Amino acid sequence: MVAWIIYALLSAAFAALVAIFGKAGIKDIDSTLATTVRAVIMAGFLVAVSLLLGKSHLLSSLNSKALTFITLSGVAGAMSWLFYFVALKNGPASGVAALDRLSVVFVVIFAIVFLAEKLTWQTAAGAVLLTAGAILMSIR
Repeated sequence: MVAWIIYALLSAAFAALVAIFGKAGIKDIDSTLATTVRAVIMAGFLVAVSLLLGKSHLLSSLNSKALTFITLSGVAGAMSWLFYFVALKNGPASGVAALDRLSVVFVVIFAIVFLAEKLTWQTAAGAVLLTAGAILMSIR
């Protein structure tokens, strides 16, 4: 199996655990505070991983364009987490996670508009099926 597929599946599995652990953890906690605590823990964990893997010397490879887009990605990620935890606090984990996975459909649209990626019939069909599945999974 191609390495990126394995990594993507591991990402999906850990993303699923975010919903399960997050839903259990925010029962009696403010969702913004929970998101903040999660972000601090993630930052500390990732700093430790980078140090353990000896990646600190690569900081000099960050140019201003890369840093700008990584910063924008970080802000977008933080906004996503804030809304995700608010949704988890108020809705069922399976429905929230299903609708959150519509991010794939948004990525397809944004990639076409901003990255000039081509839309194939397979990608279009997959996006339609993902949308239908997310809707079906979130209906109560």
